[in-house]
Amino acid sequence: MDKFVIHGGRPLKGKVVINGAKNAALPMLAASLLTSEPITYHCVPALQDIITIKRLLSDLGVIFSGSDPLTAQAAEITSCHAPYELVRTMRASILVLGPLVARVGKAVVSLPGGCAIGARPVDLHLKGLTQMGAEIRLKRGYIHAEARQLKGTEIYLDIPTVTGTENLMMAACLAKGETIIRNAACEPEVEALAKMLKQMGAEIEGEGTDILRIKGVEVLHGTECTIIPDRIEAGTYMVAAGITGGEIYLKNCCLEHMAAVVDKLQQAGLIIEKKGAEVKVKAPAVIKSTDITTLPYPGFPTDMQAQFMALMCLGDGVSVITEKIFENRFMHVLELKRLGADIKIDGPRAVVKGVKELLGAPVMATDLRASASLVLAGLAAKGTTEVLRIYHLDRGYVSMEEKLKALGADIERVPA
Repeated sequence: MDKFVIHGGRPLKGKVVINGAKNAALPMLAASLLTSEPITYHCVPALQDIITIKRLLSDLGVIFSGSDPLTAQAAEITSCHAPYELVRTMRASILVLGPLVARVGKAVVSLPGGCAIGARPVDLHLKGLTQMGAEIRLKRGYIHAEARQLKGTEIYLDIPTVTGTENLMMAACLAKGETIIRNAACEPEVEALAKMLKQMGAEIEGEGTDILRIKGVEVLHGTECTIIPDRIEAGTYMVAAGITGGEIYLKNCCLEHMAAVVDKLQQAGLIIEKKGAEVKVKAPAVIKSTDITTLPYPGFPTDMQAQFMALMCLGDGVSVITEKIFENRFMHVLELKRLGADIKIDGPRAVVKGVKELLGAPVMATDLRASASLVLAGLAAKGTTEVLRIYHLDRGYVSMEEKLKALGADIERVPA
């Protein structure tokens, strides 16, 4: 198990390339189960979660070749069983459920695991599939789903779940008749999946809105697609520029997907400008304390909350950060306090009083985005910060230490 050793206090300067979005790539790879024809993917990020989904899909019959581009073909589904050993490490594994039931009429999928950031139940996935005619049983930690032919129906999601929307949309593509999903998730990653499915021959309307209409077709075809840029990785490096007093340029960054994040960072004083094919991010002289509330897209993303909190630790006043998506997503607070942050938790709110400086210390990462916040704080802190359990970071950031080194950071990955 590795850790990061960071000697902080260096302003970051230079250029960084943003990778393809993990949260777009995972459902798009799962969609390869929907057709017997090959699909070619460009800009697939080299992440642990991608390795995990590829292992799972390989077990189900998908044959992969290449890396970038990556080609996947499920000429034949050889298994309908997604085992606990793989699913427990990544909640996105549940995305094989809808495609399997739609294409071969059955699936046995372990109840998922993943980061310990609060309850993320899959009941909306199961409720939607049941409404489409699937028979669902839960037995010894596994979801057993069967359906001779899924049928179109109208589904209302109690909350706009991203993976739930993706799972049901994929299933509906091969269902008989029309499916309407109301209160659907509107995230760019959902829209990217819908675009890919349409290229495969699916009939989908309303992508990017909270009402999706999907008319089932008999067969889907192969296609070629490019994974959209990772808006959370881009936001993380924007904060890195701001918290270190630096100036960096982002390549392969889609500002249109980041309106809420950009707005709040600009309120905090960061200068963010489009410069041709790049995005310039410059730190302010003074970081302005700014309130945020996490909300479903197009609101401020919960996946950027921890990183923004790290920035607010050096703000000029008091900021209130309200978490409305996951109830346990303040686990990084105690670790930030070890670095000298002044944070008090009041239910779903964290009250952050800015301090003049952070001081290096050993800290422990608890989940993917918490890890990023601790690295960001360590880059700004005086002295040495050790970030333990960085395997979380490898799930969502490609070669983070190498990218930060190229920007001037003093950071090393060493055995813990």
